[in-house]
Amino acid sequence: MRRNSRARLSLSLLLVAGALGLGATPATAAEVHTAAAAPSAIPSASAYALDAAVERTLGAGTAGTYLDRKTGELVVTVTTDRAEEQARATGATVRRVARSAAQLDSAIATLEAEAKITGTSWGIDPRTNQVAVEADSSVSARDMARLEAVAERLGGAVSISRVPGVFHREVLGGGAIYGGGSRCSAAFNVTKGGARYFVTAGHCTNISANWSATSGGSVIGVREGTSFPTNDYGIVRYTDGSSPAGSVDLYNGSTQDIASAANAVVGQAIRKSGSTTKVTSGTVTAVNVTVNYGDGPVYGMVRTTACSAGGDSGGAHFAGSVALGIHSGSSGCSGTAGSAIHQPVVEALQAYGVSVY
Repeated sequence: MRRNSRARLSLSLLLVAGALGLGATPATAAEVHTAAAAPSAIPSASAYALDAAVERTLGAGTAGTYLDRKTGELVVTVTTDRAEEQARATGATVRRVARSAAQLDSAIATLEAEAKITGTSWGIDPRTNQVAVEADSSVSARDMARLEAVAERLGGAVSISRVPGVFHREVLGGGAIYGGGSRCSAAFNVTKGGARYFVTAGHCTNISANWSATSGGSVIGVREGTSFPTNDYGIVRYTDGSSPAGSVDLYNGSTQDIASAANAVVGQAIRKSGSTTKVTSGTVTAVNVTVNYGDGPVYGMVRTTACSAGGDSGGAHFAGSVALGIHSGSSGCSGTAGSAIHQPVVEALQAYGVSVY
């Protein structure tokens, strides 16, 4: 296909490989983090299907699922004989736990009402059967004491840990996909009725209606939807006549084809591709996560240990050929340990009626 401009050439070389960041950040930024191997497994297609089936069948009857690191099997947590019977009927491995989904949800509701502090996040870790709270370095000693007092009243249902850095939406001026003077990364190319789009973070699409492949370059796509805060997803329709492939840039001369989408499972390995830190790896540590950013909370997110930095916003979280999430933000990295948060991509796909390809 003929390219009429430098912007289109950039799109052909990179967004055709997955719409995953057009910046010129040195490769060394990725090499440091990629060297750390993820200690967890990638679920099989049947495990993702079983996870979805368990959620449909048990609903509030399960306190969450996770991937067993040693066996790679999906584990379903339950608190009643009835739920255990239903879970075993699906073929899942079952574990009895002390706290029900309702008790964990109640703990989250209490945190929401009494400890909604900028710089904190919380989500369910079914491996510990707790609500796992993180507090970044901006949380004052006074607010930390308040958070700990609320957690103490909730007994063992809540665990708290400090994380370095500050939770923030990761947008920078200059580089990658450009809109409104800021740089983000795109996540996945998607389609509906023959039209092509890419999904990215909502806090990015809030910034601008028009997006380019180079700074100051011609417009390659126009915003058709955006949602932030509460959610963090947006969609941009290609308007330059291109038909990019549905794969993710691995920043090593190769790409990863994306064939399906699913919700991440706690304990599984993931990879993140973004225009600043390139490809980094990590493990999913919590789901149903609330992140209290300075300009508003987001709900229903997923917490991982992948590294990320400014400009990675909107990038792809994936496992093999499965799309999992849209990068939202983090509190930064400490060595190879990060705190990358993603918006589940399935929710965004359903909201816009699009699909990966």
